[in-house]
Amino acid sequence: MKRLAVGYEFICRIIMMVAVVNVAFVLHTLLGFVLGGLFPSVAASYSVFRQWLLDVEDRSWTIKRTWTTFHQAWLEEIGAANQLGWPQTIIWLLLIWEYWFVQNNDLGYVGTAVSGVLLVLNVLYGLFVFLSWSVHINFNENLLWTVRTSLVMVVARPLCSFIVLALFLATVWSYYTWPGLMMAFGPAVPIFFTMVAVYSWGKMPGMDVRVIEPLEKKR
Repeated sequence: MKRLAVGYEFICRIIMMVAVVNVAFVLHTLLGFVLGGLFPSVAASYSVFRQWLLDVEDRSWTIKRTWTTFHQAWLEEIGAANQLGWPQTIIWLLLIWEYWFVQNNDLGYVGTAVSGVLLVLNVLYGLFVFLSWSVHINFNENLLWTVRTSLVMVVARPLCSFIVLALFLATVWSYYTWPGLMMAFGPAVPIFFTMVAVYSWGKMPGMDVRVIEPLEKKR
């Protein structure tokens, strides 16, 4: 019974942390007048969940600790996050527009083939975007290194990529089925799931459950 109560409290604390990150995400995006605050908020969310995952000895984070960690990360990421986020967004919008154009115009068999290719490209690019932020947060490297490493990770870690995609689709379905969840947790849930997947299956140096948690148990 005690283990059940401890487990229940742990899950509740995770839910609370994710909800706090969502509130912080919205308010800090507004603090940066949306255009300047959006991508630092994305980076800060990844940073909070990374630090929480690495804090193996104490994952019972309070609201204050979650908020202050987010705010500090947001301040540090104002420049770098926008340099990463805006080019990604422009490229993704072009890919989405091309897919929409092909879908809404009769281009025959060629159009069907191109539509399939563009769909795959959009999915792979989406995975690249999700994973690139985890790479960006975990390593203090330049933009080109982050992009190259993220592209390699999408292909070299197929299980991690599949789980990230599956959890994202599950999140979209949940938000569509219960819209209130989207209001409460917003982008924080897919970001949290991405970081958990990377930590568990990404085999990323400095953020690998097989390396970190066995070391913690030995201590």
